[in-house]
Amino acid sequence: MEIDQILDKIHPLSPASKLILKKNILEVSLPNHTLIIQADKVEKNIYFIKKGIARTFSNAGENEITFSFGKEGDTIASLKSYISSEKGYENIELLENSELYELNTEALQNLFNENIEIANWGRKFAENELLKAEERLISRQLGTAADRYMQLLKNYPDLIQRVQLGHIASYLGITQVSLSRIRTNIK
Repeated sequence: MEIDQILDKIHPLSPASKLILKKNILEVSLPNHTLIIQADKVEKNIYFIKKGIARTFSNAGENEITFSFGKEGDTIASLKSYISSEKGYENIELLENSELYELNTEALQNLFNENIEIANWGRKFAENELLKAEERLISRQLGTAADRYMQLLKNYPDLIQRVQLGHIASYLGITQVSLSRIRTNIK
C-alpha cells in the first residue's frame, strides 16, 4: 500500500501538509523475524506497513502472548513511546520480509507544533489506535475464542495462509488443539 493511501486512511491532509509530512518519511526494507519494536525501550519511530505482516506480543514467563496483527496499510507503533516518550511494554516482530514507511516521532512532534493540520492528523492517528486497542480488549473480555477467530478472519482474510497457527492460537488465548477444533467446526 502506498504512503498516500495510508496517510489518507488515517485522516485526509491538504497536498501541502501531506508533502511536508512525507518529507519526513523513509522507506525501509527489513527481513522476516526482525524485532522492529522491543519492550522496555523508548521507541523513536512509528512505521506503516507497505508490504508484509507484523505481530504485537509480550512475554509472559516462557510464553509469548500475541495481542494483534498488522498487515498492509496498518501501523506499527508503541503508543506509550509515541504519546509519552516512555518505555513500551510490547514487542513487534515482522512475520514476512517487509517494506515499511518509517517516521521519526521527534520529527513528527516538531511538525505538530508547526502545522495544525498535521497536528490534527496526529490526533486522529492516536484516536484510531486507541479505538483498535479498545475493540481488542472488549473482544478478549466478552467474545468467545470462536467469535474472535471469526472476527480475525473477517478483518484479515488471508492471515491464515501468512501466519503460523501458533501465533493465531496465542492471539485467541487458546491452544493450537482448540484452534484446530474451531477451524474444523467452521468448515
